[in-house]
Amino acid sequence: MTVRVAIADDHAIVREGLKALLAATDGFDLIAEAGTGSEAVRCAVVDKPDVLVLDIHLPDTSGIAVLHELRRVAPDVAVLMLTMDDAHPTVAAAMTAGAHGYLLKGADPDDVLRALAAVAHGHTILSPGLTSHLLTGRSGGAPSDQPPFSTLTPREREILGLIATGLGNATIAAHLGLSPSTVGNHVTSIFAKLHVTTRAEAIVQARDAGLGSPAETT
Repeated sequence: MTVRVAIADDHAIVREGLKALLAATDGFDLIAEAGTGSEAVRCAVVDKPDVLVLDIHLPDTSGIAVLHELRRVAPDVAVLMLTMDDAHPTVAAAMTAGAHGYLLKGADPDDVLRALAAVAHGHTILSPGLTSHLLTGRSGGAPSDQPPFSTLTPREREILGLIATGLGNATIAAHLGLSPSTVGNHVTSIFAKLHVTTRAEAIVQARDAGLGSPAETT
């Protein structure tokens, strides 16, 4: 499958670098470019890429604001943040707003390509160091007397563990011998019980409790 990619970054040199990388790599097709947040939203709606590569800082708005708008107008477009900003509040805000991945500029080209392929297939990916960064940012609360995820059923806990490794619903369904719709129903229930709205938030909670792979890219 060819991954259709759009790029939203106000620095032409970044766009040109990504354009050259994708042009030299089989399996990727750059279909649109944007230099502002409003152009990024238009690209997502009109061009319908599989993945939108989005900077956090844009001339007319923030990448976070774009993410919120995309949840409304283009929820099927996966978003990979590509930025220099590794501040915990920014990373957390982006993942909560619906980003499927968060990669730092300066990443190796192969890491960028792997991230694009991963988010296109429904996985969540973070630059090395950012998973522990997020968990550190969440720590500090009072310990609970309840065991982790005591409200989940055994099947829900099993599925949460697989989510924490970065697997998408279809892969989890095949792994467990369930239908994708059944897995989707379990995931909806898990999100409600954990009081989260995105897969990334669920992954952070699961890994904080020791579930899933300790790897920082999924």
